[in-house]
Amino acid sequence: MHWIYLSPHFDDAALSCGGLVWEQVQAGDRVAIWTICAGEPPPGDLSPFAQELQARWETGRAATVQRRNEDLRSCHRLGASSRYFSIPDCIYRRHPHTGDFLYDTEASLNGPLLLGDNQLITALQEELQQSLQTGNVVVCPLALGNHVDHQLTRLAVEGLGCTPWYYADYPYVEDCREQVEDLSHAGWASQVFSITQQGLAAWQDSIAVHGSQISTFWASEDEMRRAIAAYLQGDNGIRLWRRAQA
Repeated sequence: MHWIYLSPHFDDAALSCGGLVWEQVQAGDRVAIWTICAGEPPPGDLSPFAQELQARWETGRAATVQRRNEDLRSCHRLGASSRYFSIPDCIYRRHPHTGDFLYDTEASLNGPLLLGDNQLITALQEELQQSLQTGNVVVCPLALGNHVDHQLTRLAVEGLGCTPWYYADYPYVEDCREQVEDLSHAGWASQVFSITQQGLAAWQDSIAVHGSQISTFWASEDEMRRAIAAYLQGDNGIRLWRRAQA
């Protein structure tokens, strides 16, 4: 099989599915991670919010280059190929007509997609339609936590007319358990994929190389490794969801 994991940012597929990616590669499947919001920031000044994040990441304006390099190492650890799309991270995006920053606060990251992003959804749908081949198995985020880039990715996929698998956006899923339970009540099917200890180690390693992002969720790499191990125990594997067939 040829699995295509759609990762809104450079680290999302590793965070949510790294162990499963590794297991699938070991089983002989082809696996690719396609990062959607991997484009360079547009020319000009960044918002104070974007500058604040880059300072925390210790990347400066080289954030996109550094994060892509981290992702290359992460994909190598998992055995997956990589592809990078040209949409900039939401923290860099401006309204196409007014030039105003679309998402310039922490709260705006998890709010509604703004009208200025509508054309990006259409363009991404077209690019995915041209890129995906018959037999590809698409896995996209549920957009738990409502991060706008996760919403954008899911909306684009759902406009393709295919039946994708969905993954729970980790670590946002930890605060969205009710949304996950609602999937079962709505008739969605799910499957738990077993992860070995070797798969867990690869998963943890694949997140660790996204070093600029560790501080976003954890105080240290050790804390991250403990958190991933605990998360794995919750389902005794990684669960993917799929809409019930009509």
